[in-house]
Amino acid sequence: MNINNPLYKDQGIHVIASIFTVKDGKFKVLLIKRDNEPFKDKWSLVGGACYRTEDVLTAMKREIKEKTGMKNLKLSFFDLFSKPERCALMRMLGVAYIGVIDCDRVEVMKKTAKTKDADWFEIDRIPPLAYDHNEILEAAIEKLKSLIFDTDILKELFPKNFTLPELYKAYCAILGENIDRRNFRKKLLSENLIEPTGFEENVTGKKKAKFYKFV
Repeated sequence: MNINNPLYKDQGIHVIASIFTVKDGKFKVLLIKRDNEPFKDKWSLVGGACYRTEDVLTAMKREIKEKTGMKNLKLSFFDLFSKPERCALMRMLGVAYIGVIDCDRVEVMKKTAKTKDADWFEIDRIPPLAYDHNEILEAAIEKLKSLIFDTDILKELFPKNFTLPELYKAYCAILGENIDRRNFRKKLLSENLIEPTGFEENVTGKKKAKFYKFV
């Protein structure tokens, strides 16, 4: 590699997080409103540029803390976005992550040094976003749909015990459709994703509900 080759210069790295939740049966993502150029006053996914002294995961956690106040969020890398024109200022690779949280357990800062606002948006009501973030968000949603049947990525949404109806509603919200109730429990148990806790409680006034947890 010839480090003096001009084709190597003026390149950087963006880290971008699609942070999801399910609230009142609605599948939502956290967006921030930018307060600086480019794309001033536009909504975007949470993210920013990686410092040359950081690895990408460290940069992602720093950007989330700076622009939302949240810390210790569990993140999963899911894709790299590398179109040369995705940023007008310079060539920026986009390293994209997914996170899922219970929005009732966190407090998101509404305004920071680089943002004007932050809010949870329903997936079917997403405005035009900065950069290529609409494309990244669409890819993140599809990735999450595949992960919920293969991993415990929803564990952060249900950190403690949950009932099957609660989990079923979250799955339907993320998938955007109703799924077969009869096979739902069987599939998750057979995939060793959840297990019964042995605890039961009367939550409907009619009969006791069984509680489960992620393995």
